[in-house]
Amino acid sequence: MRILFATYSEKTHFLSMVPLAWTLRAAGHDVRVASQPELVDVITTAGLPAVPVGTDHALWAVARRILNERFAAFDPQLYRETRLGRTPPFDLPRQQHLITWEYLRGADRDAAATARLINSSMLDQLVAFARSWRPDLVIWEPTSYAAPIAARAADAPHVRFMWGPDHYGALRGHFRRVRDEQPPAERTDALADWIGEQAARHGVAFGEDLITGQATLDQLPPSLRRRGDLDYLPIRYVPYGGAAVLPDWLREPPARTRVALTLGLSATDRFGGYVVPAGEILRALGDLDIEVVATIAQQERKKLGPVPDNVRVVTFAPLHALLSTCTAVIHHGGAGTVATSSLLGLPQLIVPDQGDGEYAATRMAEQGAGILLQPADADGPSVRARLERLLREPVFTRRAAELREEVRALPTPHEVAGRLEELVARLRRDAGREPIHREPGGHPVGPRA
Repeated sequence: MRILFATYSEKTHFLSMVPLAWTLRAAGHDVRVASQPELVDVITTAGLPAVPVGTDHALWAVARRILNERFAAFDPQLYRETRLGRTPPFDLPRQQHLITWEYLRGADRDAAATARLINSSMLDQLVAFARSWRPDLVIWEPTSYAAPIAARAADAPHVRFMWGPDHYGALRGHFRRVRDEQPPAERTDALADWIGEQAARHGVAFGEDLITGQATLDQLPPSLRRRGDLDYLPIRYVPYGGAAVLPDWLREPPARTRVALTLGLSATDRFGGYVVPAGEILRALGDLDIEVVATIAQQERKKLGPVPDNVRVVTFAPLHALLSTCTAVIHHGGAGTVATSSLLGLPQLIVPDQGDGEYAATRMAEQGAGILLQPADADGPSVRARLERLLREPVFTRRAAELREEVRALPTPHEVAGRLEELVARLRRDAGREPIHREPGGHPVGPRA
């Protein structure tokens, strides 16, 4: 099959797709990755053929106008909510009382505005490429709505790939249910309207699958999932963080208990810094009989001040390799860090920062495999006390090991590759289309509609 992965240019979202893309290539499929020009080097570094489409999106240029010191002084509450990801759809799990039409209608308008920022600049060229190349399957990041439009324009089935909990599918389910309870004149649907307009420009009729896919690949184990009322395909998470070199110090087992402190890439790449006092936290751990490895971005290292002798500060370390040598981890709740830590059975102290970090931290705490600490409370003594609990109380290690087994029980990418072949065949059958047949040169034989 010809399989097209498509995503707007967000590095961490793409990286989670790479192991499945590799697996599909190894199974003999022709795989390509379409994204905006900013992501091209990341795609090719992963050993995958890149298809640049359109121009780079404006999402982060707009975000920087909000996430700056002047705006923080003008509207500190909105700044904090935006900075910590306490905005739709990420705030809904902790705010069930928000499931009102007023809230959901506002969330829908926000989703439509974000969709325009992310997708408008790549939509036309992505559709043109899909019509030219004619993929047999499109796999897309869950807010890259240009991709399902392109898939339908090329008469191809399409599947969402979730990099974390499916807040988008869950929110959409709540929205549709509450919308349908409103008087007909008030049933607005800004996201569907925008996607429908863009689809119509390319001769594609709107369907709900343009928002939530014909199926969804979900990497999370049952204990951590968030889902809508949709068709899901579970898949085991496989760590991939990009090109990396293993440093000498990481090739030997640690001499004593090792703990990692990692606060993610987005905090510095997108948001201008960490929300916790990293230097103070490291100094508070200085007299514990442990080794701390702190991955601190170069631009943040000058803010640390002096660090204790038991702390190793590095700009970067391959996350999976580092965490494989650790007994516990302190982190920000990013989807890749949560998934990697869970795969390795590590107790986690999560200080949530951005997006779905608070949901991940809450679920981890509910499962007994970790501790949630709010950023406002994350000073040196509070982090130290909670880390000591993770290391001292066996329930965290036991529950983290159980979570590791949940992850390992999920189907591997190799198994899912076969299921995707079956899914494509079924979707084509259900739509009354011919099976896929290709000549040796790769051209389809027979009708595609």
